[in-house]
Amino acid sequence: MPKDKLKTIYVCNQCGETSPRWMGRCPSCGAWNTMTEDVVAEPTKSSSRAAAPVRVTGQTSLKPQKLKNISTTEEKSRIVTGISELDRVLGGGIVIGSVTLIGGEPGIGKSTILLQLCGEVSKTKNVLYVTGEESVRQIKLRAVRLNVPEDNVSLVAESDVDEICGLIESMKPDLVVIDSIQTMRCTDISSSAGTVSQVKESSARFLNVAKTLEIPTFIVGHVNKDGAIAGPKVMEHIVDTVLYFEGDKTLPYRVLRAVKNRYGSTNEIGMFDMTGRGLAQIENPSQVMLEGRPLGISGTCVACVMEGTRPVLSEVQALATKTSFPSPRRTASGFDYNRMYLLLAVLEKRAGYNFSSQDVYVNIIGGLKLDETACDLPVCIAMASSFLDLPVGEKTIAIGEVGLGGEVRSVTHLETRLREAQRVGFDTAIVPKHNLKMIDPAQFPGLKLVGVSYLREAINTIKLK
Repeated sequence: MPKDKLKTIYVCNQCGETSPRWMGRCPSCGAWNTMTEDVVAEPTKSSSRAAAPVRVTGQTSLKPQKLKNISTTEEKSRIVTGISELDRVLGGGIVIGSVTLIGGEPGIGKSTILLQLCGEVSKTKNVLYVTGEESVRQIKLRAVRLNVPEDNVSLVAESDVDEICGLIESMKPDLVVIDSIQTMRCTDISSSAGTVSQVKESSARFLNVAKTLEIPTFIVGHVNKDGAIAGPKVMEHIVDTVLYFEGDKTLPYRVLRAVKNRYGSTNEIGMFDMTGRGLAQIENPSQVMLEGRPLGISGTCVACVMEGTRPVLSEVQALATKTSFPSPRRTASGFDYNRMYLLLAVLEKRAGYNFSSQDVYVNIIGGLKLDETACDLPVCIAMASSFLDLPVGEKTIAIGEVGLGGEVRSVTHLETRLREAQRVGFDTAIVPKHNLKMIDPAQFPGLKLVGVSYLREAINTIKLK
């Protein structure tokens, strides 16, 4: 048999388009600098003719099921993990036969949470943990540190995809974890592990086994320098759920977010605290985010952002100080930089505060990213508070969107946000006046609701404190 020749191709890591030569822009999806080199086998003419399958008419091994015989009860369609924050993100538990891809920066906690997941599920079911990066002894040491139950967890250190698929088919576990997809290799593909072709084919084979045997599978994916999961976008297309672990490695807090979920919402988040014994759930994130908040200091205001159905209170800090540069500096951490420029322009034009000689810095405490327009008003109040050197009341919260005319516009889920503020102990809420027409203030005893129509009114409210 003649050996297949090797040839070099270039593959777009966004859409999977192939090209015989490198191009700065992908001709299919239009993305720039996404063509990566890959080595594939070029079959000879004789081998391609021999490999051509011949289909016999009317013959198949497929056995379809009647729609009425397929169970849809929650107990038979999902596995409740016991980690409530993870269940929340997944939409109520792990769907039978689903394939979940989890990505994040190195050291963020992907392997840790999956080992804890294996420990919880193994209390009632059999689990197979496949590692291509570490030895089974290293996994054992981590399991001891995390106090993971060991009876029903099976470990194997292997990177051959066909061997792993054969093991899954013979063992038939209730849950499979692959750590990680970039270390897996199909022996019939000549390129090295981690290349585009290897990642695509390995994912497809694991998906086929998971769907055929209805075994839920978790796959760990590395991320590139841009923060996206390494490999082509088609890898994210074929899986059912894509989870991202976010957070600064220097801070203990981690946020688990779903960017794709065929069986639930993509708006929910799970919050964890990285401790010496693994990831601990944060069931009251508002209390955690507001711990250590400075009191009696100007430039701080509390905002409330909706993460799915969960309201989370977060502290907004702003610092306005006289600049020593011809062009003042503007810096935002955890808040949209362009949005901050827009709000500064509204403060100057509509409220009369001149920031042209001030350096302005905005920071969101706890590593959260506030991308909701309901956070406009607290950011404006924090910047005006620092500019005036006038502290905002320590038990005051602001909620509202700010328009270009300086108006404070209504927001969604105001009642849910106010209930959370009342639970944490706030006594004053600055909210859009239009929203007050649709809620009953008597539902919030002990919480004073201050309705404002324009940004200037909201800033005057903190001056009266």
